[in-house]
Amino acid sequence: MTTVTAPARALGELGDRTLRKVRRRVMPLIVLLYFISYLDRNNVGFAKLTMSADIGLSATAFGLGAGIFFIGYAVFEIPSNAAMYRFGARKWIARILISWGICAAAMALVNGATTFYVIRFLLGVAEAGFFPAVLFYLTLWFPVAQRVAVLGIFMLALPISNALGAPLSALVLGMEGVLGLHGWQWVFILEGIPAVLLGIFTPKLMTNRPADATWLSNEEREWLTTTMDNEQAGKQAAGKHNFLHGLRDSRTLVYSALYFGFSCGIYGLALWIPTIIAALGNFSIMEVGLIVAIPYTIAAFFVYFWARRSDRTGKRAWHASVSMVLATVGLLGAGFLLPVNAVLSVIFLTLAAMGFYSAIAPFLAMPSAALAGAAVAASLAMVNSVGNLGGFVAPFVVGILNDATGNNQGGLIFLATCLAITSIGTYLYARRRPEGYSAPTDNAAVETTLATPAD
Repeated sequence: MTTVTAPARALGELGDRTLRKVRRRVMPLIVLLYFISYLDRNNVGFAKLTMSADIGLSATAFGLGAGIFFIGYAVFEIPSNAAMYRFGARKWIARILISWGICAAAMALVNGATTFYVIRFLLGVAEAGFFPAVLFYLTLWFPVAQRVAVLGIFMLALPISNALGAPLSALVLGMEGVLGLHGWQWVFILEGIPAVLLGIFTPKLMTNRPADATWLSNEEREWLTTTMDNEQAGKQAAGKHNFLHGLRDSRTLVYSALYFGFSCGIYGLALWIPTIIAALGNFSIMEVGLIVAIPYTIAAFFVYFWARRSDRTGKRAWHASVSMVLATVGLLGAGFLLPVNAVLSVIFLTLAAMGFYSAIAPFLAMPSAALAGAAVAASLAMVNSVGNLGGFVAPFVVGILNDATGNNQGGLIFLATCLAITSIGTYLYARRRPEGYSAPTDNAAVETTLATPAD
């Protein structure tokens, strides 16, 4: 008898069937929740088109208010994720949904810079912990080798949210004067209500862990529970994996710093792109909404392809870095072509959107693959917390540059510089680390016992 390692499928028929069921059950709700999250987070970029004039916001004041969301988010991120680990993802995500939906709708009460800052900060506090809670939730259901593709499905919510949210917000802005409210007030009210409703129903729709999945057969539930337990046990055997260890781990600190640079780019663009598009020509608000949807629609198709390719090759660090380079080229091209040609500017903004959103899944798969148990929850919270401070810095800096120069070019070049540095740092740090690169056969190899005749 000879034991050899054969590059066969690791999952087998039972594993494939089980994970197919899990994807169909878990992912639609997760994508919907993130869709609503991103819609409520970024609709302020569209509301700005009419809100700024109504309440007297300068570009700098808008950038500060748009970014201050991330201060509240960052400060309460780690405590929120600790509570999620204590009370369970199902209950805690429901709590987050209801509180952020209320705060999102309360943005309709903004009447000046001060109230804008306060409510945006409270919205960040309310939503704190949602993103890492969902990422941690996915680590309970999907093995590492399949996780980038799953994260790719999850991340589809980002470009889809912007693609659908832009024309939707433009349409709602047209409700100017209905019931005595401005159109931008209706944007916040109508896009905040779904989060509250989903928060009420989420506890009935989510399952905390594979062991509780009554919608799987006994055989499927046992396979998934054993697979995930064995994977976690393998990581835990390599070192400490409690919550505090996850916060102190050097990998957590490095990925946090890298995610900061990446977030500068993605949120700087997302919050300012309606203004950038509006400045390209004499467009109506609806036309701006439809043009803004173009980069995000194309990006949505690219995101899933790139995530699947990352899983197939095992080169997470390479895929994340290349995506950031693509985004850098897109931002630089848009920055220099803004005064020259509107069509080419939109093409380069599309490249930027493709790069941004395709980078997220392979990048975040790396810290989630490096640790286990409570340490994963802590690590993802720290990465997202520090990283999202970039969501405060970038809009604020872009606003200052826009006020100082009178155009959008300087802001785009600043965002491109942040991304270029982050791309290089990500590749140099993670390319040879286990979480950054795993040979394709490592994900597929299984121990197969073959009977061979004796000599």
